Amino acid sequence: MNGNFVKRVAVLAIALSLLGGVALAPASMAAGPSRYITISAEGTIKVAPDAVRINATATSVAATSKEALSTTASTAAAVRAILLANAVASKDIASQSVSVYPEYSYTQDKGQVLIGYRASQSFVIVIHKANTAGSIVDLIVTAGGDNLLLNGVTPYVLDSSKATIAARSLAVKNAKIKASSYTTLLGVKLGKVNYLIENSSPVTYPPIYAAAKDSGGSTQIDLGLQDVTVSISVQWSLL
Repeated sequence: MNGNFVKRVAVLAIALSLLGGVALAPASMAAGPSRYITISAEGTIKVAPDAVRINATATSVAATSKEALSTTASTAAAVRAILLANAVASKDIASQSVSVYPEYSYTQDKGQVLIGYRASQSFVIVIHKANTAGSIVDLIVTAGGDNLLLNGVTPYVLDSSKATIAARSLAVKNAKIKASSYTTLLGVKLGKVNYLIENSSPVTYPPIYAAAKDSGGSTQIDLGLQDVTVSISVQWSLL
């Protein structure tokens, strides 16, 4: 018999054998559950902010850029000194930008007229003792005078670890309740968990402007409560 013919028959037999093996693979080897339910749920915990972020800018206008920058630096130094003297650590004072640019006025008869140069230095201050934020605001405004702009005061949750754990537990509880409700309606039972995905997204808080004074003449920062939320998606197999 022709040797090449025998080889071709052997290769064909092996190929058919492999194909048959795939075709006859047990159903238990198939990937993924045959029936399942996927639930999305959230857990939210309300927390009192434990820190306050202050955004401020030292700024001044002068005849020359050098003079404007020097005056602005003096204002920033005065603000920095009062912060350090009131238990605000240097690591919690961060410069965001320093700039100098010409400033103009516009009139119908003269058009654009140079009135000087404006220098600015903006920075962010983190106050860890949230209940002292109002007094800190008053101190830096006094130190900076009219050369200091208070851009915003924002209470926020600096350490949300405990609240996140509680919110995560609540999210799982809510997911189980929702899943059980559906299985009762559908007349089925929950099996094992196939997967759980935690969906997180950045949380932003609107600035609270602190220009107003209370009747006692001191600034009061109302901390309120903020939400710490955990969102999850859970898939169960169905029995």
